[in-house]
Amino acid sequence: MRVHDLKHTFGRRLRAAGVPLETRKVLLGHRNGDITTHYSAPEVEELIEATERLCATQNGKTSALVILHRKAG
Repeated sequence: MRVHDLKHTFGRRLRAAGVPLETRKVLLGHRNGDITTHYSAPEVEELIEATERLCATQNGKTSALVILHRKAG
C-alpha cells in the first residue's frame, strides 16, 4: 500500500468520525480545503443518509431520490 492510499483512508475515517473540515485540513497537511475534500470524499452510506434526510423533509411527497434509494436497497 502506498502512502497516498493511507492518506485517503485517514481522510475518509476522519470525515466518518465527524471531524470538521478545518481540522481535517490541518491533520492532512493541506493549505487548500479543496484538496482536503478530495482526500475525504463521502462514503456511500453518508450519501444515502443525506438523501434520506432530504426525503424526510418532503412532507410526504415521493421524490425521485426515494425511488432510486428503494431500487438500490
